[in-house]
Order: sequence, then structure tokens, then C-alpha cells
Amino acid sequence: MRALGFCVSVAHAEYMARVFREAKLPALAVSGMTRPDERARAIEQLRRGEVTTLFAADLFNEGLDIPEVETVLFLRPTQSATVFLQQLGRGLRRAPGKAVLTVLDFIGQHRREFRFDVRYRALTGTSRRALERHIEQGFPFLPSGSQIVLDRVAQTTVLENVRAQLSLRRPQLVADVRSHGNIGLARYLDEAMRDLVDIYKGGRSWTELRREAGFSTLPAGPDEATLLRRLAALAHVDDAVRADAYTRLADPDGPAYEELTERDQRLARMPFFTLWPDRAGFPSYLAGLEHLRRHPAVCAEVRELVALGLDRSRHVPASLGEGLQHVPMASHARYRREEILAALDWASLERKAYGHSGGVVWSEPMRTDALLVNLHKSEKDFSPSTMYRDYAISSNLFHWESQNVTTTASPTGRRYLSHRDGGSQVVLFVRNAPTDDLGAAPFLCLGKADYVDHRGERPIAITWQLRRPMPADTFAAASAVAQ
Repeated sequence: MRALGFCVSVAHAEYMARVFREAKLPALAVSGMTRPDERARAIEQLRRGEVTTLFAADLFNEGLDIPEVETVLFLRPTQSATVFLQQLGRGLRRAPGKAVLTVLDFIGQHRREFRFDVRYRALTGTSRRALERHIEQGFPFLPSGSQIVLDRVAQTTVLENVRAQLSLRRPQLVADVRSHGNIGLARYLDEAMRDLVDIYKGGRSWTELRREAGFSTLPAGPDEATLLRRLAALAHVDDAVRADAYTRLADPDGPAYEELTERDQRLARMPFFTLWPDRAGFPSYLAGLEHLRRHPAVCAEVRELVALGLDRSRHVPASLGEGLQHVPMASHARYRREEILAALDWASLERKAYGHSGGVVWSEPMRTDALLVNLHKSEKDFSPSTMYRDYAISSNLFHWESQNVTTTASPTGRRYLSHRDGGSQVVLFVRNAPTDDLGAAPFLCLGKADYVDHRGERPIAITWQLRRPMPADTFAAASAVAQ
């Protein structure tokens, strides 16, 4: 064994090293107080296998490269997901003869306010609501070769802790907002280690919480309550073009709808249908935009929320390419269904976005199919006839199944297969599940896809080749469902 143990103090590290030595496991303690030459010698002894474990205090969180380490011991609590991942990363280097990393986490609920959700969401990348199910089911969607094992008592403790965070009551949240002072949304989330779901769960909003906490806000508009309840639907915006457009649209002094270019008008229709999927009776897009701008506090929160989403973006967007340059969407950016329907001219003042739930959006004017895929399908959300096998074969290839009624001779089937001859275009969108912590989940646009081959019918199983490889985290999720 070559292990690193992260301890809470120098005295703790020295105690652990002594206990290991008494158990015939050679071990040393190192800390910021250890002389550099002694620390280097200890690291070399670990590499050569002369000691089994280095117990560290205030060291090795980052910047240390000992690829041979194949065991990590967590012996100190941390509320920081960043520090936790830095410590975990000390064992994730590859080395000859090293087949697996074993991580032993001995940290219990040492204080009631300690939050396990921060740690396990950092590991799995899942939403807090989905995390509860994953803990109950033994983490079924981890990448191949990975396991998280909780004993029965630990599982109960972790579940209770996660559920307590899910059930945070409004008075508690208002008091927490007040305790951090008059600061912005992004800073509050960072300092309080909160998630957007804490702010927007149950139709809450940042504006309302600030007012209840006693802080001043911009004036309310005539329909503020309705609009504030919809703002969570803008939390996913993660590309600069859309963020800039939505910011200008939420600016009372911004350009009028008629002054926008055709592409920017299509961009303006995307938040229109996001805020009002049923069109809300507006006679024009201009009327909807003017109505939004009569709500200064709502507009301010839109700008703050969109800036936060862009700052937290994880992928680099790119144009959809030839044939779809005029469509204001990008590969590796996230979109709600309403935005997709608006961008492809499917939704209009004559046809509302509300109520569309199919897995395919066919845009006749653009000769484009948008394939909307839910990777993880549960019996709760899908009937047996709609449990299609949709999964990643590789980072460039995706296996997709049409609706059960589709034959190769039907108009829809012929359209799908005509993609190989350039008859129309396909854009692929995926998401883990229909809902996340904030409600209806956005889709990640994987970009344009080309026909490779197909098998059978009712449904037709088609292999698509992506023109741009999917992001690594998406590939991990999309390939896991094939196992």
C-alpha cells in the first residue's frame, strides 16, 4: 500500500502515524512545519515502498504528483467541494502496476450542519434531487469500473443529511440570506455554499428573498409574481451569445424587437416562449418584451441569473455549421425545450410551445429534425413502449431509436433515412432525465449528426455520427446507460 491520509491537525497526523507503526504499517507524519528536505525524503520513501502511508496536515491538497499513490484516507472534514476534489486527485494519477484507486472516507456527521450533498455531488455531478435516489440505489450510474460503497449506517446518515438540505424551510433561508449581508446572488451562493435550487425551489426567487431579508430592491411591476416564478427556467443559459442577447432584452433601455436582425429576433423569441410557453395572450413578441421591461426588479434578476449561468458554464460552444448558421443555437450549450422550439421556428404566435412533449421536433421550414433524448428512463416517467435504447457508442457515435410505430417505408422513416443523402438535417440533444432540481431539465445540444446505418423498424435503430465529439462528462453518462 502507498497511501496518503489527510488529517485535521499536526497532532492528528502524528497520532495516526504512530498508531499505524504500532500496527506494523510503516508510516510518517508531514505538515507545513516539516522541513522541505525531510518532506522530500518522506515522499521518496513512500514511492519506494519503505513506508505505507504519509499522514498530512495542511499539505498535498494540490500540486503534488506521486502517481504511485493508490489509497487515499479522508480523516478530516471539509465543506469545500474544491478541496475535496483536490485531495481525491492526489490518488488519480496513473502509474505502472496501479490498477485501481481505493478511497476510504471516515468522515461522519461531526456537526449537524455538515453537508454530505456537497461531497457526493462533486463526485457524481448529479443534481441534489437525483442524488437522493442514487444513494438509495447504490449509485447505479457511475462510470464503468467505479464504485461508491456505503455501509448501512452510513447510508442512513447520509440520506438524512441530504434530505435535510432538500427540505430547507423559507424562514431558515431568509435568515441565512440576511446573515450574509447585502450581496449579490453569485457571491451569496459561493459564501453560503448553496445551490440555485435553494433559491428557486417551489417558485421562490432571489428578489423576494432579499425583500424578506430586509434589503432594498428595484420596484415591482404589474405582473411580478408570475414572472418571478418563471425565472428558474433561465438558470441554464451557458453561452455568451445567448447570455448577451437575454441581458439586452432585459434592459429597459435595450433595442425594440423590430430593431433587431432576423437572427436576433429568433433569439428574442427563445426567452419569450421560456417565460410564456402558452404565449400568455400577447398579440406580438414586441408586446411581450415591453411587458417584461415594465418589471425593473425582474429584469435585474434576469441579468444576474444569466451572468451566473455563463460564469458556471462547463463547455465551449461552437456554431452548428453550414446550413444552420442562422439558427441561434450552439453545440455543447444547454437549451430548454421551449428555446429549441422557438429557435427552429416550430413555436410561433399561432402555435404555442406549451404541451409539446415528443422526442422529435420536425421543423419543415428549416428541413431539420431535432432529436430530444432522455438518457435515463424510469418506469415512473416512461411507459414500456417508450423505453427506447438511446446511448453513446463512442464520443462520436450515438445509437438512437425512433418511435415504436415508425417503419422504414413511412414518411417519417424515409425522412430519417434520407439524411444519408443530404435530404434534411439532424441535430441531437440529450439530457440525463426529464426533470432536475429546478423542474423541467434543459437539453445539451450535441450538434449536427450524420446517418451511419440502421437496423429494423418499429422502432428503427439508427446510428448517428456527431460532427463534434460530445463532452467527456456527457459521454460518461450517455455510455453508462448502455451497460
